[in-house]
Amino acid sequence: MRIRSTPAGERAAREIPGAFTIETMKLLRTLLLLVSAAPLAAQTTPAKPAVHSVATTAARPAAGHASAVQAACVKLPELSSKIPALPPGAPCAKALYTISLNLPGKLDYVSPMMGPGLGEYFGLAPISFSLVYVDTKAGTGAPAAAHKYLTVNYTGYLADGTKFDSSFDHVGEPFVIQLGEHGVIPGWDTGFDGMRVGGKRRLFIPYELAYGANGKPPTIPAKAELIFDVELVSQSDTDPRPKPAPATPAASAPPAAPARPQTPAPSPAPPVSTPPPAQPKP
Repeated sequence: MRIRSTPAGERAAREIPGAFTIETMKLLRTLLLLVSAAPLAAQTTPAKPAVHSVATTAARPAAGHASAVQAACVKLPELSSKIPALPPGAPCAKALYTISLNLPGKLDYVSPMMGPGLGEYFGLAPISFSLVYVDTKAGTGAPAAAHKYLTVNYTGYLADGTKFDSSFDHVGEPFVIQLGEHGVIPGWDTGFDGMRVGGKRRLFIPYELAYGANGKPPTIPAKAELIFDVELVSQSDTDPRPKPAPATPAASAPPAAPARPQTPAPSPAPPVSTPPPAQPKP
């Protein structure tokens, strides 16, 4: 198809002074045709696809999938010898997750007269804590799932070795939680991920995921780290605990017997009059 010049191009050609030759006018027309054709060429030329670095993309884990990074072993705190030792061959302790809080507030100036710990006093110091676990026995059943009912055996210790509670001390009362429903402390509500029915785990729960800075006196001290040995016994869609029997309605009392009429008290006997003494005979 022949590309015609624009009317503006023809008008410009007519305004060329007469000193220009016919060859010059032809050359100018050719240049105008090339200029007019350039946008069309740009529209019809296929664009080159963008080049992506496969190696760079593959090297980066997907955003939001921190689990793609292999968890490293963490150092456990010093524990009392009263707490049972981990079984031989148990894997190293790892973090299920770590939370770091860096509050936006900061201290711009602190007088030399102020003592240390001012940022912590106002809650401005950054904090970081982890939920740490050791799987002491791998389960072979179904994996723990959110919103399911888990039947669990457990024993809880303080760091000084004090045993403060155990399901084995409540015979016949299985401990049941609905996972992820905020019915227990956060360290429990999020501490069964990755477990299977039949498995056993030791949880190291910081106070931020347990009973907080104030604890739960008198059993749990302030800022107490808790150690739990847990066993996932079973899992179900419904609450396995027996429902309490409905209260038996109280039997209606029999109608009261009519009141007996009272027997009137006997009338007192009339007083016995003493006869007057006999008159002496003359």
